[in-house]
Amino acid sequence: MLAPNMAFLTSSDGVRLAYRVDDFSDPWAENQVPVLMLHAAMGAYRRWYGWLPILARRFPVISLELRGHGASEIPPASLPFSLERLVQDARELLDHLGVARAHVVGLSAGGYVGQRLAIEDPQRVATLSLFASTPGLRGTQAATWPEKIGGMGLEPFMRATAADRFGPDADPALVDWFCRQTGSNNPAYLGRFVTHMASRDWFEDLPRITCPTLIVAPGHEPIGSSSHYEQMEAAIPNAELVVFEGMPHNIGDAAPERSATEALRFIQRHPG
Repeated sequence: MLAPNMAFLTSSDGVRLAYRVDDFSDPWAENQVPVLMLHAAMGAYRRWYGWLPILARRFPVISLELRGHGASEIPPASLPFSLERLVQDARELLDHLGVARAHVVGLSAGGYVGQRLAIEDPQRVATLSLFASTPGLRGTQAATWPEKIGGMGLEPFMRATAADRFGPDADPALVDWFCRQTGSNNPAYLGRFVTHMASRDWFEDLPRITCPTLIVAPGHEPIGSSSHYEQMEAAIPNAELVVFEGMPHNIGDAAPERSATEALRFIQRHPG
């Protein structure tokens, strides 16, 4: 299979980051605010396969592979890991491309980056679309993942917990591909990533998100609590909550076209 042709930039702390721009919008449509896509932990550009045909037909789409993921470099252990650094990577990519403002779409941990960007730099975020993305992982089962992964290996762990991510009707081939893709990540770096995220909670900062915000929630959320999404809707001043009833955590993978259509609907209602 042909690999995507990624482009690269070097972050201000020396890490090589991969990204890709896809744009199949009408060539005469000028001054469109682009979409910035931020994938989940253990994700990569390829996981947007069902989203991009829908979103990139209408808007330029920028996809960042978070540091330590996909074709982006795994930072050395000597570099401190933080959510703030991931947010800075997103800023630096937008600056690199000359993009002042973007519609931000975040899936799970990618949504953490989007939330913090909207909180810290509201002028950079035209809209925020969050899919299965709460304000941090503190107090969830995620804190136990690094030890379990260390004991059994990453891909076996993903296969053992697939029911937390996909419903019983999911295509077995999709689940198998997902487990192989996530299982290809670096376990040591992932341990740093998850341990940090499991220590964070910024619910009290949510009222600082002033842009129109779409919250798409799995109706059967085993990672954390489904009530968190209702609390987010109440805390964010201009928020809309959509629930995918009966679905576990990985709604962006199990229902990519439905997810992308919701994001497109929301962005077109708030063109920025």
